[in-house]
Amino acid sequence: MTGTLNLKELLTSNIRQSGILLALVVIVAFFSVLQPTFLTPGNLTNIVLQYSYILILAIGMIIVIIGGHIDLSVGSLVALTGATAAVVSIRSGMPWWVGVLAALAVGVLAGCWQGFWVAYVGIPAFIVTLAGMLIFRGLTFQVLDNVSLSPFGGTYYQIANGFQNGILGGYGVDVFTLVIFAIAVLGYAVNAWRQRRAALAYEQEVGALPLFVLKIVAVGAVVMWFGYQLAQSRGLPNVLILLAVLILIYGLVTQKTVFGRNVYAIGGNLTAAKLSGVKVKKVNFLIFVNMGLLSGIAGVVFSSRMNGAQPGAGNMFELDAIAACFIGGAAVTGGVGRVTGAMIGGLIMAVMSNGMQLMGAEQSTQQLVKGLVLLLAVAFDVYNKRRAGN
Repeated sequence: MTGTLNLKELLTSNIRQSGILLALVVIVAFFSVLQPTFLTPGNLTNIVLQYSYILILAIGMIIVIIGGHIDLSVGSLVALTGATAAVVSIRSGMPWWVGVLAALAVGVLAGCWQGFWVAYVGIPAFIVTLAGMLIFRGLTFQVLDNVSLSPFGGTYYQIANGFQNGILGGYGVDVFTLVIFAIAVLGYAVNAWRQRRAALAYEQEVGALPLFVLKIVAVGAVVMWFGYQLAQSRGLPNVLILLAVLILIYGLVTQKTVFGRNVYAIGGNLTAAKLSGVKVKKVNFLIFVNMGLLSGIAGVVFSSRMNGAQPGAGNMFELDAIAACFIGGAAVTGGVGRVTGAMIGGLIMAVMSNGMQLMGAEQSTQQLVKGLVLLLAVAFDVYNKRRAGN
């Protein structure tokens, strides 16, 4: 029977998503009270610029985790791909786009290397990527000859540091940025309405119409407020455009394609996936190829942000990406997770890091807090599974 859910039923029916959204709101409110500069246009822009590469890695990592694997090598691969771009563009003097393509190619090749050992040889991903973490870091030192290379300058520098503004004019507020965010809100509303109608057509339970409208209005208000803050600062960051495109693409890939459904099937029940005809080896191989590609993109973004390449770049990035996925609702056993959840988890990590930096917290304190948050997120997942099993 088709029915509607009240607010309490809506929250409890998707407790993971509701919980992380509430956590994000509470954390933002906490830092905004303690640090008046936290929600200023300039600081919000800096959060986007400083943590975009972690969110890019989290997109790939959530697919890895849904498939029942883990990847410990992405931080080292970010360093290697950034170093490749630097050698090509700075040391060899070739055009910026050649450096970008070289970085992406190295990322894909690294993904093929790791995917082969995991999918076709059968070595656990934990071991393969642990070895990859050491191999790629060593290659980074060799590629850079143990020295940093800088600066990129020009168009390459603008990838992670440039903005789109002034296209439609504006007096103190960039109109183009507001228009783009308004289009995003409209797209979200239309998609949500289509999903609601589809659920009703299949006689599934949905939220009451007033609650549905309230949700759209609330999300739209928050998004437009955020867009207004960016419009008051420097406009629409190039890297935010890139991130939005990746979120849209991988949201569709994970939810609407055969590959995405196969990843969920493998992570949820490997034996059943094999019996149902899923080409497990091929899918696992592609999971790591995709992770290599996104690591290459993150390497380009990070090296552009730093305007150079360093042998020690990307240190601990893999842990931030993994933490973003688990905080965002991914299950430790695989088969569960969404790209949007990973993005919210990544935002929680970014907001905590930025807020603690503004408060002058030491690095040791920041690591302590992040570790506790990750532990609580996984404990929450385990608790929910035990409760569901009773």
